[in-house]
Amino acid sequence: MPTPHSTAPESAATTTGSAGTSTPAFSPLYQQIKGLILQGLEAGEWRPGELIPSEMELAARFKVSQGTVRKAIDELASENLVMRRQGKGTFVATHAAQQVQYRFLKLHPDAGDLQGEGRAERRILDCRRLRAPAEVARALALRTGDAAMHVRRILSFAGVPTILEDIWLPGHAFKGLTVEQMSSYQGPTYAMFELDYGVRMVRADEKIRAVLPDAEQAQLLNIPGSMPLLSVERTAFTYNDVPMELRRGLYRTDTHHYRNALS
Repeated sequence: MPTPHSTAPESAATTTGSAGTSTPAFSPLYQQIKGLILQGLEAGEWRPGELIPSEMELAARFKVSQGTVRKAIDELASENLVMRRQGKGTFVATHAAQQVQYRFLKLHPDAGDLQGEGRAERRILDCRRLRAPAEVARALALRTGDAAMHVRRILSFAGVPTILEDIWLPGHAFKGLTVEQMSSYQGPTYAMFELDYGVRMVRADEKIRAVLPDAEQAQLLNIPGSMPLLSVERTAFTYNDVPMELRRGLYRTDTHHYRNALS
């Protein structure tokens, strides 16, 4: 693979057809530049929140036109991997930024918005290292029995328990995670993952269904067992689609609703 300091290649690798023959698989030059910038992000050359080189500097590094670099960065910006700031340059996107703190949280209050509702109050019920169950191992691309971190917590808004979450993380990437660390960090949890573990979640897939709580879940959320909840299972990925988190949440929707913008 080319390094972030290498010249962009003329074309991508070949692919194998159904008959076993190899045919060239060409990709646009800006896509190749995008891939090289992604390699730099994945390698930690530029950390979340840091300024990346200018388009002119990147064009000189990769020996391509500035317009090609601009198109690559436009795609990275559209995917929320970098952020443009007028007059300042382009920065590696971070979950600590105010405008993306709630990027993956789609539960909104019926009146107002998340920003006006204030920061969620977090109560960590458990945080421990154990062997990954088979379904968790599959979701995180681990082997059954590999170490995983399991966190259970309640998120409350305006003093009302609203979300019960079970979070699973690869043990090798989150060694030393503790209840105290999860409880004391005042910013978004994904920002803590970036700062303390160098893991940035760049996209997520979700599955949603309606469920009834069991007795323990109803007690933790202080609701009757007959109240339906929204079950949201999220797999979050870092660069190059590496799964780094499996999060299973139960959402109250008596005062909140799930909202997603489609385009």
